[in-house]
Amino acid sequence: MSEKKGAAGEQLSHVDESGNLRMVDVSGKDETDRRALARTEVLLAPATMDLLVRQALPKGDVLAVAKVAGILAAKRTHELIPLCHPLMLSYVDVSFEIDQEGCRVVIFAEAHTSGRTGLEMEALMAAQVAALTIYDMCKAVQKNIVIADCRLLRKSGGKSGLYEAPELKG
Repeated sequence: MSEKKGAAGEQLSHVDESGNLRMVDVSGKDETDRRALARTEVLLAPATMDLLVRQALPKGDVLAVAKVAGILAAKRTHELIPLCHPLMLSYVDVSFEIDQEGCRVVIFAEAHTSGRTGLEMEALMAAQVAALTIYDMCKAVQKNIVIADCRLLRKSGGKSGLYEAPELKG
């Protein structure tokens, strides 16, 4: 079988010479300090936002539960994304900015490790699961909640070095 090539003609990292999927071998890479920061947001109706801020939703303290869910998700990313490496995380945090006027909760998820592979997926997973938890805890009072704009803001470490989202550079 011919080699699988990417758009730029390079050998795909997760496909072997026979076209079979594989986990990338990172054993030859140097361990470096790695960090990643992701964000997403949850858009709520004004009445739902008011209940969230007052901690008056039927399921309880939404942000406390969403924080724990996000941290747990980061730790289990390799169980859900098939070709992700299990990582020994040294730090994970999920934080929230409440934009009451804009009726949105902005979620930031940060992860750190010292290792041979990046942890962008762990930060993204933490942000998304925190958002889904907010959705779950608010759905009794609002059905049209929107989860939007999930993206990597920053990552550092490894051979590729620093990445910052374009809006952070200027």
